[in-house]
Amino acid sequence: MLPETFRCYLVDKDAEGRVTGRITEVPTANLPPGDVVVRVDYSSLNYKDALGATGNPGVNKTFPNIPGVDVAGRVVESGVYEFCEGDEVIVTGFDMGTNRWGAWGDYIRVPQDWVVPMPADLSIRESMILGTAGLTAGFLVQALLDHDVTPEKGQVVVTGASGGVGCFSVAILAKLGYEVVAVTGKESAHPLLESLGAAEIARREAVSDSSGKPLLKGRWAGAVDTVGSAPLSTILRAMKHGGCAAICGNAAGFDIPDMTVFPFILRGITLTGIDAAWCPIPLRHQTWEKLAGEWKLDCLDRVAQFVTLEQLPGKIAEILDSKITGRVVVAISDEAKSESLL
Repeated sequence: MLPETFRCYLVDKDAEGRVTGRITEVPTANLPPGDVVVRVDYSSLNYKDALGATGNPGVNKTFPNIPGVDVAGRVVESGVYEFCEGDEVIVTGFDMGTNRWGAWGDYIRVPQDWVVPMPADLSIRESMILGTAGLTAGFLVQALLDHDVTPEKGQVVVTGASGGVGCFSVAILAKLGYEVVAVTGKESAHPLLESLGAAEIARREAVSDSSGKPLLKGRWAGAVDTVGSAPLSTILRAMKHGGCAAICGNAAGFDIPDMTVFPFILRGITLTGIDAAWCPIPLRHQTWEKLAGEWKLDCLDRVAQFVTLEQLPGKIAEILDSKITGRVVVAISDEAKSESLL
């Protein structure tokens, strides 16, 4: 039996258009429709969550709203045979935390085809240290593998390497034997990136060519780009023949300046985009199984910091100001708090 109300971080807009967030109780009956109710153990703070929590209209389309695009927890109600009470599950992306209430609260209700069973060799805690960031990193690495970017082909560059996606991309690629060049503007992140396996750490200037040349000296066999704009342009123009760049973000901007068709038609490079929010469930299953198996990382606790709902406002400001390294994981349930905060 679900309680009549549950605790959450609720974002609302007043009559004058001011957006605020607060911890409050809301009626459980107000959960959106769906097949499966999950008691949330852990959620996380992603850049997208921070935008939604501050009222960005491109992310938060409804008010009042509960942000949170990631959840790991246990099923407490199910209207479908695929999931039973007590099952450990993961839900990431789709409309969660944007057009419908998300994971910064005690419960979520979602369609059954959004839910992924927890892999046997992954704990609830581990799954949410990874979360959308780890899943996206898995998609990015798989894209390079699918385009025959193998370790012997040469260096792979990772931009935004101090963020969650960047950290996990560096770690997975290094585990698979790649020579990884991690690009970051944060000197404080260098020790972490070295511990994750980065062979070289470069400043942002390494991917900031403004010459306007359509082609640069070929350096990269592959690339994982989380920032877009000028860094992506520089990387594409400096790809080796047959190289592939897998991209997922636009922190530096949504344009690709100074680009021509020449890297594509003279070097045969590939640019492939990753949409982690709406990725089909079968691919999610495959990638989570790899993250729990052959790609399983031993660095998860080094990448994560754990917070409570009460600490979110400060962390939201930090992530929007590019002051966060790695992952911010939100402990929601009492069990999660005992496991990770006490």
